[in-house]
Amino acid sequence: MRSLPVDPNSRPVAIGSRLRAARKAQYLTIDEVAEVTGLTKGFLSRVERDLTSPSVASLITLCDVLSISVGSLFEAPDVRVVPAGTGPQINFGGTGVEERLLSPRGESRVQVMRSTVSAGGHGGGQLYTIAAEVEVLHVLSGRVSVRFSDRDWELGPGDTVTFRGSEPHSWRTEGDEGAELIWVFAPAAWA
Repeated sequence: MRSLPVDPNSRPVAIGSRLRAARKAQYLTIDEVAEVTGLTKGFLSRVERDLTSPSVASLITLCDVLSISVGSLFEAPDVRVVPAGTGPQINFGGTGVEERLLSPRGESRVQVMRSTVSAGGHGGGQLYTIAAEVEVLHVLSGRVSVRFSDRDWELGPGDTVTFRGSEPHSWRTEGDEGAELIWVFAPAAWA
């Protein structure tokens, strides 16, 4: 016996949140979109909450006003998961450091890395730079000193420092304990 294809009506199509996000990204109110499109505020509100479906004509009008393609509303979300402990081990050149990539390897917009640093671990004796516009260091546990050309910053659990990747810097653990660190580079330092 041949199996029947999945009923296309059994899969809900939720486009409201994408329409709302596009509207808000342009700093438009529902009132403003209603005025330009000729659609009512109540109807637009119901569409954004996926309580009603717009006609094809209304959808095209909305997308034109919001400067998005109709097709973008139906694309599958680009979601990639890296399960705990499965990220590849990488080496950014520190001493006494085990580094794991937490973001997907091919992700070029941002790179997230977790460093487990032993006592005395450091980023090297010389200041260095990273090929990223922005670098963020968040301390999960332990104490870390981050050195820049003009000063040192002492960071403890929960502290975060944000700076340009092109700013010469280095770091080292402080005290007899190691540290757990999260690094974020945007865009990715390498993909």
